[in-house]
Amino acid sequence: MTLPTGALTLSVENVSVHFGGLYALSDVSFNVAANEIVGLIGPNGAGKTTAFNVVCGFLRPQSGSVRFPHLGRSDLRPHQLAHAGIARTLQGVGLFERLTVLENVMAGAQSRPGGGVLWGALGLPRSSRGERALRAEALSNLERLGVAGYAASLPGEIPYGIAKKVAVARALMVQPSLLLLDEPASGLDENELEEFARVIVELGSTTSVLLVEHNMDFVMPLVHRLVVLNFGQVIAAGSPGEISHDETVLAAYLGVDE
Repeated sequence: MTLPTGALTLSVENVSVHFGGLYALSDVSFNVAANEIVGLIGPNGAGKTTAFNVVCGFLRPQSGSVRFPHLGRSDLRPHQLAHAGIARTLQGVGLFERLTVLENVMAGAQSRPGGGVLWGALGLPRSSRGERALRAEALSNLERLGVAGYAASLPGEIPYGIAKKVAVARALMVQPSLLLLDEPASGLDENELEEFARVIVELGSTTSVLLVEHNMDFVMPLVHRLVVLNFGQVIAAGSPGEISHDETVLAAYLGVDE
């Protein structure tokens, strides 16, 4: 789906989530536009995971809404995301251990309209033309992330950093207009972080990206905008340059006195 510049793919509006008397989110609002990379950051316990779970439909807010304006839809449930062209990765890679890397990526197409299935793995009749097309697309996504050399490997045979990229390649099989990444930097070493940052920047040239992350050094160079949470509230939003000099953020996130 080609969207005009500035068109919103995600709009979180006045969302509040509480568990008993504890507010995990309080009146949180932010948005993501077409081909924009937005980082949702904050210290531990700030509400980042809760916000991600609300966007993905795992949690229903007590008030507010999550809208996908480019689709004219709102408050989608997790199983509806892929069909709507919204892909997500979670903190763990979640690959199928008995399938090859290539087959894992092919599996990502099952949730999109008209998507294929893993005929061989499931013992179902196959269309050789459809399977060849699906394999070619999966291999193309692996190549896009620089891990096509692992296509025949099993998940248990590949490094964790490679597995993270495979999970993203699988998400791309949805052909998403919006990609949701939860803690993409977790568990990666310095070299892997640099490579993964380049991947996200490249993806942002064609896809809207929301990434939830606590690693400031990783996030700052690659996002267009940052939204900073603390104690369940948005305390700042703006460009990386603006956020890096925001005294409220320095005090809350970096431990610097105002």
